[in-house]
Amino acid sequence: MNSQREVIADPEIIAHRGGLWPGTSENTLEAFTAAAAAGVELMETDVHASADGVLFAAHDADLNRIAGLAHSICELPADELDEVELLAGGRLPRLEALFETLPQVQWNIDVKAAHSIGPMIRFVHNFNAADRVRLASFDSGTLRRLRTALPGVRTSTGTTETALFALGRLPGVPDHGFAPLPPGVDALQVPVSFKRIPVVTADFVDRAHRSGLLVHVWTVNDEETMGSMLGLGADGIVTDDVELGLEVLARRRG
Repeated sequence: MNSQREVIADPEIIAHRGGLWPGTSENTLEAFTAAAAAGVELMETDVHASADGVLFAAHDADLNRIAGLAHSICELPADELDEVELLAGGRLPRLEALFETLPQVQWNIDVKAAHSIGPMIRFVHNFNAADRVRLASFDSGTLRRLRTALPGVRTSTGTTETALFALGRLPGVPDHGFAPLPPGVDALQVPVSFKRIPVVTADFVDRAHRSGLLVHVWTVNDEETMGSMLGLGADGIVTDDVELGLEVLARRRG
């Protein structure tokens, strides 16, 4: 994907953890199914591996916030995690179940912890998932291991890579920044701003597109900011409010 050819893409709404829907929790089969039924084709989620190496869709490493349980996901076997009832409704889904139930969906997967790297690599191989995933992580070491083990699989940039790209705005520096872009990188996934300094600007988006990169902005839940980011040329809006995002996008398309 990183061919240095300018990106021209239709913008899309990306369901953050499946989106927030009445009666169910984030990162559940019910949430992802609702987003897919609304018309979303790209879902964002995070994974943690169970004690026996099964990947579950979950943002937190532990179950305290979502289930009121004082356990880490990595401490429990998959069959016990299958039975965990989430406070806002639903259960913790296995990544395998999400792929099988929603075969038309693409997945942007943040690999949150080092112990999940091996299970993620095995999952991509065992389920022939290379064409359905983009892998993400804030951690550069995690991304290096994933890219080495899964050549050709799409990834986004990590924190350091994004910072180096941002320096491309300086005079005399290439569009892609101070460092060559790693093979397989096809997207910058960034917040609107960092410490009140705007990250997504017209220059940032233009340089990304000239470098062969998509720009996905997270996590945007208000109409004004969605419109502003789309106006700058962002390729994806990561949001909890899926229905609002789709409405804003539909209005812009006319």
